[in-house]
Amino acid sequence: MKKLFFLVIGISGFFSLTTIYAQEERDIEVEQSAEVFLEEYSDAFQENFFEGLKQMGIRNYDRAITYFLECKRLQPQNTVVAFELAKFHLYDKQFEVAQEYALEAVQGEPENYWYAETLINIVEARKSVLEDIKDELPFNNSELKSNIAEIYFLKGDYVTAQSILKKLKATKGNERLNQRINDSLEIQKEKITSVGVSSKKVSSEELNSVEEYKSTINELLKTNLDADKLLFTSEEAMERFPSQPFFYYANGTALNRSQKHNDAIEILETSLDYLIDDIVLENKIYKELAFAFTAINNTTKANMYLSKIKPGF
Repeated sequence: MKKLFFLVIGISGFFSLTTIYAQEERDIEVEQSAEVFLEEYSDAFQENFFEGLKQMGIRNYDRAITYFLECKRLQPQNTVVAFELAKFHLYDKQFEVAQEYALEAVQGEPENYWYAETLINIVEARKSVLEDIKDELPFNNSELKSNIAEIYFLKGDYVTAQSILKKLKATKGNERLNQRINDSLEIQKEKITSVGVSSKKVSSEELNSVEEYKSTINELLKTNLDADKLLFTSEEAMERFPSQPFFYYANGTALNRSQKHNDAIEILETSLDYLIDDIVLENKIYKELAFAFTAINNTTKANMYLSKIKPGF
């Protein structure tokens, strides 16, 4: 199953450089070729699976889901198919169905980081909390807990990450993550103190520097002057919080302002992969994409994105 999952990563291109970095952090190795992998699946499964990936690549999610549902029929226990279906339903804002598939994937392969990350994204999209689905998770799996702790850390929710990590045995990896969490908490406390905030106990919301980055970036977006500073700040924000679509939007905008339109298109389209239930930001991304495609004389794509803009937001 792992071979299939990594082939999906290679083909779909849905994972950013930040997730590649996280992948390297886990010392994941792919030892067998795609040819060996393909021998393990029927022609019908292969045909539907790769057609599903093709449709996913052009953002035709309805058709992609159809192909993956056929894969599900052919191999009901295939966790990669469940994972892909979870992502599609997440993009389509069908959060309840998405969560069912994500839970199925995690239950089948608790150690898989990407399955856990998608599940947490769905939980947040539902405005729910991890505790609500804890009984449905194989939470006795220490690697699953470590993964979830790191996911919350990367999202900037250091308090939740620390609370999960405290319940785990001390390992080299967990100790390193705990140190990173403590360092981040200390930095946030220093920042809060430096701007005159009282020394009361800091809440998890105050410790979430996502909002600090957003505030700084919003000011840079308004000025429309310092493209280099906007580019640098948004890149730093993307590195620290790789699941925040706003930072990708800001980075794409900075690239457009720097006349790097092709790079802007790549980043802006990536931002759509992370976007969940935010029509205002979605419209901004579409406008910026339309601008970029217009700049490279691709009026067809520019008009396509302009037609996606929802009025009244």
